[in-house]
Amino acid sequence: MTNRREFIAQIGLGGSALLAGNVMAADLPMVADADPQGKALGYVADAAKADKVKFPKFAAGQNCTSCALFQGKAGAASGPCPLFAGKQVAAKGWCSAYAKKA
Repeated sequence: MTNRREFIAQIGLGGSALLAGNVMAADLPMVADADPQGKALGYVADAAKADKVKFPKFAAGQNCTSCALFQGKAGAASGPCPLFAGKQVAAKGWCSAYAKKA
């Protein structure tokens, strides 16, 4: 019986932690234009403004939403990206680390 009670308590705590994680992601600041990591990767909040001369691998239709690194929910205007720890990127954004989702 003790094991069952511990298991149920742990499930409750795990679920609470997941919910808290989702709330925290929504509270993350956006990557700023002056962000050093963003500048190094050529990040722009609007993919249409990507520097096509400096980043020739950019192609129309590429944006954070279709990138394998984007961790935002489908349809979200922004979401976390592991390249910018503790910050969110715009769903319509782009950076040179773009990798098409499989």
